[in-house]
Amino acid sequence: MDSLKEVKARILKDAEVSAEYALQQPEFAIARELIAARIRAGMTQAELAQRMSTTQSTIARLESGRMMPSMRTFARYAQATNSHTVVRLVANKKAQPCELRSVINFKWVKKVSYF
Repeated sequence: MDSLKEVKARILKDAEVSAEYALQQPEFAIARELIAARIRAGMTQAELAQRMSTTQSTIARLESGRMMPSMRTFARYAQATNSHTVVRLVANKKAQPCELRSVINFKWVKKVSYF
């Protein structure tokens, strides 16, 4: 039986599939950040759902990368995991000044008090 890594490599050899996969990378990155914030907070999906007054299945959908959360949902998720949201727009290095495109980069940071 092939490993997941081997199957993924074989499937991504198809140029069309590879291009579509690349387009989904921002959603995957957001999903990874959501999961990392929950794990840092030491919570299960069910515990997080209770804190956010929602269901475990909603948390699972957010963390799957299949749905793009609203900024309000990001704020609720961050508050429930004792984090805050940082949004950065980063210019592509290869783009010409008149063609600049931005990428949203979400990073979850634990709240730290300096006083």
